[in-house]
Amino acid sequence: MTRAGSGPDYTLEAASPGPVCGVDEAGRGPWAGPVSAAAVILDPAHIPEGLNDSKALSERRRDALEIEIKAAALAWGVGFASVEEIDGMNILQATGLAMRRAVEALAIPPACILVDGSWRFDLPAPVRPVVKGDSLSVSIAAASILAKTARDRVMVELDRDWPDYGFAAHKGYHAPRHVEALRRLGPCPAHRRSFAPIRALLRPAD
Repeated sequence: MTRAGSGPDYTLEAASPGPVCGVDEAGRGPWAGPVSAAAVILDPAHIPEGLNDSKALSERRRDALEIEIKAAALAWGVGFASVEEIDGMNILQATGLAMRRAVEALAIPPACILVDGSWRFDLPAPVRPVVKGDSLSVSIAAASILAKTARDRVMVELDRDWPDYGFAAHKGYHAPRHVEALRRLGPCPAHRRSFAPIRALLRPAD
């Protein structure tokens, strides 16, 4: 089964041994907060309309699709790697850890995993990296939406703990308010101290 239109479809899934799981992450680039990942096994007979790369969707549309994906999917899982894990191993390895946790949370073990990007992460089933996968595969697109909405909620929670940094608005990414708060207050426990902009703030002044 494939889906009509110019967006992602089910072609890669249909050509792979099933059940096929799509995996994507959110939050590799920010200066603060965890990295998240999601894994989704879609039911080919009940694929929500409008699935696409989460970055191409409005927040309102992502939130609506999150509900539809969780209701229609055969299985889904979300995993995180903490700021401490990111700083302790590096962001790439932490991303793989979050992906593994997401896959391990699935109620159905996948036979094949389609992962967005070019890196072949060590996951509990054979992995096929798919460059720009969230614009090609509906399963990866669904995973990108679940990863993004899950991480955004965490950043809103962190904003309540440290409201001066504006995490709810920029989700830990580079933004003028974020930079100003860091210069004024320094980093908080939610910041990734291994990232260069934060590490620079921790160096003693000459």
